[in-house]
This record gives sequence, structure tokens and C-alpha cells, in this order.
Amino acid sequence: MTNSPVPEEETTTRPARRSRRALLGIATAGAAVGAVGTVTGSALPAYLAGPATRPAPAAAPSGRFAGKAVLITGGTSGIGRATALAFAAEGARVSFCGRRTELGRQVEAEIRASGGDAVYLPADVRIPEQLQHFVDETARRFGGLDIAFNNAGITKTAPLHEMRPEDFDDVHLTNERGVFLSIKYEVPHLLARGGGVIICTSSGSTRPGGTAYTASKRAIEGIVQAASLDYGTRGIRVNAILPGTTDTAFVRPPGIPDAVWPAFRDAWGPLNVSALERMAAPEEIARAVLAMAGDDFGYMTGSSVEVGGGPSRGGKMRMPPGIPS
Repeated sequence: MTNSPVPEEETTTRPARRSRRALLGIATAGAAVGAVGTVTGSALPAYLAGPATRPAPAAAPSGRFAGKAVLITGGTSGIGRATALAFAAEGARVSFCGRRTELGRQVEAEIRASGGDAVYLPADVRIPEQLQHFVDETARRFGGLDIAFNNAGITKTAPLHEMRPEDFDDVHLTNERGVFLSIKYEVPHLLARGGGVIICTSSGSTRPGGTAYTASKRAIEGIVQAASLDYGTRGIRVNAILPGTTDTAFVRPPGIPDAVWPAFRDAWGPLNVSALERMAAPEEIARAVLAMAGDDFGYMTGSSVEVGGGPSRGGKMRMPPGIPS
């Protein structure tokens, strides 16, 4: 499904060794400028000269989640941030956590400045006590819980025989056990409300060096399926979203400066995303989360929904001309 170096999630950890993701990048900013410049000059290649497929503009807010209490793990950047903004714009009261306090406060201020209702609560999903406090405090502040988006995740990459056990464990503690604990603490509040919705960020990615990440994300889909059976008759729907490559810092190869990234991104998309030929905007993934949380999908549970721009082309990632792979 996913056509990316690594799909988007909120909390990232740079690999301890030089991963394939790094090898696919550019060693220095200067090299990045030169390399991407080969595909952004006056003579554009065919895959850049044609009309781009752009995201549709967002519909005007309708207040469809007015009064709903929404919880998001990993909400300080990327898809988590975009989803917090989107729910708040639709009238929801939003609580989100993350380990990066400065970013969390910035997102909280941004939502409030636009007239939304949001609170940032620091929490590390690897630490049960912090995560339970985050969930319980959210329900206390909002008088209950209606929707949970379990989005926090990390990646650490290395060939399987070179991956340190402690790195493998850290990925699973964050991605897999973090989702298990989130649901464990969220369910009592949703049951008290008479039901609700849980959405978890999984992935269809399978790339070299991705043993820990891939295994943890497959496990999330298993958790979602089992949980949907546990709580379906009690009014709780549980689903997974599998985002495609999303235009955030999480997927940017090392060494590419801000000024060059748009050209690299636009060149990369047609080579790797089979149908739409571009990376997703984080707002598009957020819209998909909101759709899954709404009543229109009231009969969907235990499902894994790919939002990936087209079927995976598989194999080795293709890079724009002039960039080593």
C-alpha cells in the first residue's frame, strides 16, 4: 500500500545506523540542491511537465462533531496535528498528547487562536501511568469521551540481523503496546458514554530495514480486529487507517533543506505513487480519519482502510534523477 520511505506518524526516532532511508537521501544540503536541480530546470521531464493531481479543497466546516470529545495520541505534528485541527474546526473538543511539549503548546495555541477548543497534555505512550492519566484527564475535562485516534508511533531501521533488540523493543512498546494500552484505557470511558469510535494508525509499508516497524504495524491491525469483536455489540467501532506517504518531516530524507524539499517531493511522487503520483497532504489523511469517525461509516468496524494514492508499485523506491539510491 504505502509508497514511502516510511509512512507518517507523530513521534520519530532517527535510526542508530545509516538506514536505507538515509542512503536514499542526499549526504549534504549542497548535494541536495544540485541533485534536485537536475529535475527542476527549464527543460522539465515529462513526469513534472504534466498537470499535477492536487488535493481537493477542504469543505467548509459544518459543525458535524460539535460537542464531541476527541482524544488523539501523537498530536504534536504531522497527521496527528492536522487531525487535531480538523476535529476542532468541526466543533469537537480536542485533547492530544505527545512527548514534545513545545510543539504541543504550539498546536494548542493554534487551535485556540482559530476559535477551537483544545488542550495539550504531555504523555509518553510507552509509560502506562502517563497514558492512563492522559486518557482519564481528557474524560474528566470533557465530561466523557466519544472518539479516540491512536496515532503515536516511531520507527528504527536496520537489516534484521543488525537491529539491536532494545531498538526492536522500543518500536513495539511505542507502536503496538501503545495502541493496546490506549484502547485499554479508552474503552471504559466510551462504554460509559454508550459507545464511540476508535481509529488506530497502522501501515501497509514493507521496506528493507523495516522489520520492527512492519511487525508493529501488522500487530495493530490484529488488535483492531480483535477489539472490534470485543466491543461491537457494546456500541464501539474500532478501525485502522493505513496512510500513504504524507508530506511531513517524517518522510524527508536527511540532508534535504526546506528550500529544496518541494521540488524533491514533486519529483518523487510520479516515480513512486502509482495512481495519484504525489504525496498526500496531512490534511487529506485527517479528512479520512474524520470520515471514518462519522456516522456515514457506522457499519464499518474491524477494518483496515488504505489511503495511499494507488496500489503499491513494490520493490525498490525510485528516486529523482541525480539522487543516489
